[in-house]
Amino acid sequence: MKRSIKIAGIIFGGLALLIIAVITYINVAFPNVDSPKNITVEITPERLERGKYLANHVSVCMDCHSERDWSKFSGPIKPGTFGKGGDRFDHSMGFPGIVYAKNITPASLSNWSDGEILRAITMGVTKENDPLFPIMPYYSYNNLTEEDAYSIIAYIKTLQPIESSFPSADLDFPLNFLVRTMPIKTYEPSKTVNKNNKLEYGKYLVSIAGCADCHTPTEKGEPIPNMDLAGGNEYHLPGGILRAVNITPHETSGIGSWTEEAFIQRFKMYDPDSTDYIATNINDFNSIMPWTMYAGMTEEDLSAIYTYLMSTKPIANSVARWEPKK
Repeated sequence: MKRSIKIAGIIFGGLALLIIAVITYINVAFPNVDSPKNITVEITPERLERGKYLANHVSVCMDCHSERDWSKFSGPIKPGTFGKGGDRFDHSMGFPGIVYAKNITPASLSNWSDGEILRAITMGVTKENDPLFPIMPYYSYNNLTEEDAYSIIAYIKTLQPIESSFPSADLDFPLNFLVRTMPIKTYEPSKTVNKNNKLEYGKYLVSIAGCADCHTPTEKGEPIPNMDLAGGNEYHLPGGILRAVNITPHETSGIGSWTEEAFIQRFKMYDPDSTDYIATNINDFNSIMPWTMYAGMTEEDLSAIYTYLMSTKPIANSVARWEPKK
């Protein structure tokens, strides 16, 4: 009996040492990413215009990095919070921990180099070499062309400084260790895409807009094979469960029956400059899709996105968009 207890103790102790060794290795060896580039992004009128457009209407950086008013449909940005951070993701939303979107105004980033900002956006690592949880869509932003990435940097550097700070991420075990392995090793910018090639340009826009991040279903954090853009991801809101819809060109469960005009008008039915948003009870249907921000996309870009989506594989996957709280 004593021998069995001794053997069990040795095995348990060995396992404990192995776990400690693995955790130590992960903490020391990761994130395994390139050093920040030694760059200085020149702020030009062209970059400011492009960066403002991307950050507000395509990549929608400002969506998460501002406070949203969930008493209104689609959670428009609260006045005076532009870029200050504060969006909270936690267990009530089905999230594996607590993460706050950070302040990206110059009040927070003034001591960051342009290379450090670029690395955070495209590779998922902070100035302090801490990993960002990929709810920050750096896997998508890693596809930005260099000029588009520089334009976003130029724009956020001109935001009105707002003082604010938020707690560090508090992720559940073992994700709090595994997150260190998630950042991308290097930034390999996409080549500039000719806008006249609507298919390729649409593919690029879908990528940097992070459409797949919401509309491709996942299991244990990984995209489900052969289900690209088929919808089904769940988002727990106070009033019920919201599910991302199928945006493949399937005729009945996707958008295959939509005309290009109908697709564009679905976005343009919202006014990106309006302050008269639709009020909604906190327990009623709402959408995390920032419709009023995406409404600011040009019809040319929406047309390219439609062209690309219609070229993807149709997938039969009927999604119940909203399930009210019982």
